[in-house]
Parts: sequence; C-alpha cells; structure tokens
Amino acid sequence: MPTERSALAIVLAAGEGTRMKSDRPKALHEVAGRSMLANVLASAEAAGVGRVAVIIGPDRDDVGAEARRRFPDAQIFVQSERRGTAHAVLAARAAIAEGYDDLLVLFADTPLVTPPTIAALRGALAEGAAVAVLGFEAADPFGYGRLLRDSAGRLVAIREEKDASADERAVTLCNGGLTAVDGACALRLLEKIDDRNAKGEFYLTDIVALARAEGRDAAVVIADETEVLGVNDRIQLAQAEAVAQTRLRRAAMAGGATMIAPETVFLSADTMIGRDVVIEPHVVIGPGVEIADGAAIHAFSHLEGVRVGKGAAIGPFARLRPGAVLAEKAKVGNFVEIKNANVARGAKVNHLTYIGDADIGANANIGAGTITCNYDGFLKYRTTIGENAFIGSNSSLVAPVTIGQGAYVGSGSVITKDVAPDALAVARGRQMEKAGWATTFRATQAEKKANR
Repeated sequence: MPTERSALAIVLAAGEGTRMKSDRPKALHEVAGRSMLANVLASAEAAGVGRVAVIIGPDRDDVGAEARRRFPDAQIFVQSERRGTAHAVLAARAAIAEGYDDLLVLFADTPLVTPPTIAALRGALAEGAAVAVLGFEAADPFGYGRLLRDSAGRLVAIREEKDASADERAVTLCNGGLTAVDGACALRLLEKIDDRNAKGEFYLTDIVALARAEGRDAAVVIADETEVLGVNDRIQLAQAEAVAQTRLRRAAMAGGATMIAPETVFLSADTMIGRDVVIEPHVVIGPGVEIADGAAIHAFSHLEGVRVGKGAAIGPFARLRPGAVLAEKAKVGNFVEIKNANVARGAKVNHLTYIGDADIGANANIGAGTITCNYDGFLKYRTTIGENAFIGSNSSLVAPVTIGQGAYVGSGSVITKDVAPDALAVARGRQMEKAGWATTFRATQAEKKANR
C-alpha cells in the first residue's frame, strides 16, 4: 500500500440497534474488550488511514466521544434522517470535499474487518479502479446484495435482494458492505445516486453502476465471510466475539505463548503477550494487559489493566485490577487481589491477601490474609513496604503507613504507625491463659441447660 496516498475513512455509526434490546447504541457494544467502533477505527488506522469521519445519529454524543477517544481529530457528522447508506455517507460531504486519494466507507457494526483487507481495498484504487467493493462467497446469500460481474469477471453492478431477478438471486458472491472510492470522483458519484428502488433509499451500492457508466473500472476484493459479519443482535455479537477470540488466541500462540486449553482463555484486542508465556485454563484477560516473556498465568485468574514482568507467576484464582505492576519474578498466588500497586522483583504475595494502593519492595514476603487498609470511606491512602520486609500472616496495614526495609511485622498485627527498617512490630492483644477455665465453663453451662 503506497504510503503517499491520503485516505479518509467514513464510518457509519448512526444505528441505534433496536434488535440489541439495549439502551446503549449499537456501535458501543464491545467485541474483545473494546467497542465495535473502536475495533473498526483501529483497523483503519493500521491500514494507513490518516483521517476519519464518523456518522452518528441525533443526540448520540456518546458515540462521537468514543470516536474521538480512539481518533482525537475525528470529524463527527450527524445523520438526522435515515435514508440509506449513500445518504449517510453524504452527511460527511464537507470532509469528502477536502480531497483525498482514497475514500473508504466502513461500518461500525462490522467489527471484524482486518487491516490487510482495508489495505487491499486501497490497493485496488491505487491500481486504477474507481470503486472497490468487499465481497465474500456466502454460504446462504439470502438478504445480501449480489455482486454482478461481466464475462471478463469485472464488477458491473450490485443488486439488492429486493431488486434482484431470479437469476441474480442465484449468485453467491455477495456484498460485504465496505467500499473504497477514488477520491477524485467520489463526491460527484455520490451525488448522482438516487432513490428509485423498492425501498426508496439512496443505496451506496449504486455507485458501481455509476462508475461503470463513466467508463471507469470497479474491482472486487474477496474476504472470508467471517470478516464481514455484521452485528445486529446479541446472538451475532456473541458470534463476532467468538471469531475475535479465535484470532487473538492463534496470534498469541503463533507469537510463542502456550495455552493449555485455548478455548477457555479470553483475551482483549490490545492484550500483549510475550514469548514462553504459559496461560492455563479459564483465564480472563481484560483491556490494558501486558505480559512479558516467561510469565505464568495459572488457572481461573482475572487480569485487567496490568503489567506482568518477565518470569512472574500469577494465580491460580488471582485477581489483578487496573494499576497493578508486577516486576520480574514477582509472585502473586491463589485468592490474592492486587489493585493500583507495584510488586517489585522477587516479591511474594502468595495467598488470601488484598494489596491495594501499595508499593512492595524487592524480595518482600507478604503473609496469608494480609490486608492493606487503603480506604477510609472518603479517600485512598498508600502503603509502602520496603525491600526484604516480612509481613506476618493475618496482618492489617492501615494506610498511610511505611514498613521499613528488612522489617518484620508479627502475625495478626494491626499496624497504624510506620515501622523502622530491620525492626519487629507487633500490634495485637497480649495472650493470657486461665488454667481449668474450660472444664468449669462446660459444667456450668450443662447445669443451666438441665434446669430449663
């Protein structure tokens, strides 16, 4: 794909998605941990698209905000009436008129399109086509527009199901929706599209016949049917998720990670996994996770917004929340929750522990049942634990508090003040013992019960 060609992607995101049965607009439903709109924008950017215009419905500032979160300089246009795809594209007339080599029309509810496919559409324009259409061989073509070609295999028209003849309906090469148009003629061709069809709408698909009428070529780029899966309801959303997860798992394993039962592991679109990482069954990885080489993620763990260092180990049954950073060879064991905390090299948080808003020094050991008490009902406070410190089991560290380097905290302590380096801190009730007390107690209680 020649990088010198400029490109504008118009993303149609005005659909309310009534079949989703949701208050959330369709474009904001998620696949692989990010909105469908964000997935499409990410693929466009990876295919070299430099400018984006997003078409939203009235009062859908949330969709516009999501577009700008992914593309800060995205132009937002409102389609006040729904009169077909070409009508929607022309809502961005001002952006089209700025002049680009390539104009791409993408759909926010087609989240599985890949960067190579978008690049292939652009490549067809670079080779001289006025229009390039994404097509696929449909297992069941019912409901799709058919791609009609001449005897030489050139695309001559796209016929919608309701307007197609019986012979045309027998065609299995179908329209995937995504379209690329030569920017030099895009606005002129779009403005020629009329609404003389069975539905009385302005079909973007008519642009093929209009280009051919001007003596220009139209190309077809073939993609796998899964890539053009449109999402209109929750069932199709789950189908799209399944395809995305299969892609992500394969990419991770091709990159050198081991998944013992890949079908049970769920990743996010932005998950970064290094070589020789081992991921055991039933692991869920949410957005914003980086896992360095040689780390092990044991079964039934959940990670989100986390950086895991080389050779670190997590789980089983661990939960790492946003802001958790594990350095090289750190260990987080079973039934441990970490949030907004740094666990330095070689530190161990082995089991049954909550570490929130904390910094744990290298080679420190955090005993079972330890809690950093970081919240007073209004504000969060930080706990600092020095290198080589040892926190005894079932301790509560009431932040803000600092445990010095090499210090010990006795098991069962409630620590409310800083502990000096290499000191021992014990903060618990003194143990006492009354000989024979249990024998007397049992006898007294038995007598009371008998007299009732």
